[in-house]
Order: sequence, then structure tokens, then C-alpha cells
Amino acid sequence: MDVQELKMQSCGDNIIEIVDPDEEVFAVSCSSAEEKAFDTVIGCIENIVIEEGFEQLQQSFLEKHYLEFDDSEENKLSYTLIFKEYVDLLEKYLEQQLMEKIPGFNMNTFTDLLMQHKDEVPEDILVRLLTFTDFMAFKEMFLYYREEKEGRILDPSQELLVTSLMPTASKHKSNTEFQ
Repeated sequence: MDVQELKMQSCGDNIIEIVDPDEEVFAVSCSSAEEKAFDTVIGCIENIVIEEGFEQLQQSFLEKHYLEFDDSEENKLSYTLIFKEYVDLLEKYLEQQLMEKIPGFNMNTFTDLLMQHKDEVPEDILVRLLTFTDFMAFKEMFLYYREEKEGRILDPSQELLVTSLMPTASKHKSNTEFQ
């Protein structure tokens, strides 16, 4: 069997077509046009969110607003305004990129499909998309970013230091008491 690679116009996705020279046609489609369209959009989103432009846009937004967020039960009114600004900014960017890469792309149609197929979306992409619709995911993203900026996130690449819970002076005292 020969394997031929076909290049799709949108997002650089590759489709592998298996061609058997002894058979006239060897092509079986297991997914509907809707599923293919959904998969294409998800592939594009995966590409977009790892591109430098998206990363810089999100990073600069986090940098601009992270000090506003604190880890308390009560949410400030300002969070809502920042959330709306974030959604408008990044959703507009994502939609613009998708419209350039996929002719006829419609965000409302995709959103409906996303709700139907959310269990099929890679977790890292779903988490990013949830920051556009789920306020708590958005807030968690800011809290994590703030902890990271302030050095409160444990870096597993650094050695761990184990220390005794007992102060050194009382440890010596308790040792002498038993002698």
C-alpha cells in the first residue's frame, strides 16, 4: 500500500490517504462532515493558542491585571470588568484567526458544536476555552499567575529542603532530659 499525504488549506492539517494500487478506491469515512469540521477547528485552535501572537496577548493581559486578584471567597466588582475585557480581547483575536484560516467559519456554530463535543477536546485547549466562558476558570488562571509571579509556586526543578518541625534549641533540651 502507498500512503499519500494531502495538505488541507486550513491550519496546515495533514490527512493521510491510503491508496492500494490493486483497488480502484480505498477510502472509508467514519466521521460526519460536522465532526470533520469540528476537528478542523480544534486543530486550528491548538495551533493558534501556541502561536507567539496569542501567547503575548494573553501574557500582557495577565501582567496588566494580575495584582487585582486575590484568593478570597468574595469576588470584587472589578473582576467582572476585567473578565469582560479579557473575553472580548482574546475571543475576538481567536475568531479573527479562525476566520482567516477557515473560510466560512462561524463562532456561534462552533460554540454550539463545542458544547456537544466538549469531552472530545484536548484538556489543555478546553481549559483555555473555559477561561472565555467560565468565570471561576478565569479567576483561577489569574490566581495561579499571581502565585507564580510572587514565587509561591513550588518549582519541582529545585531541590527540596526538609527541615524539622521542632526548633533546634528544644530538640537539644529534650535529648538532655532523657539522659
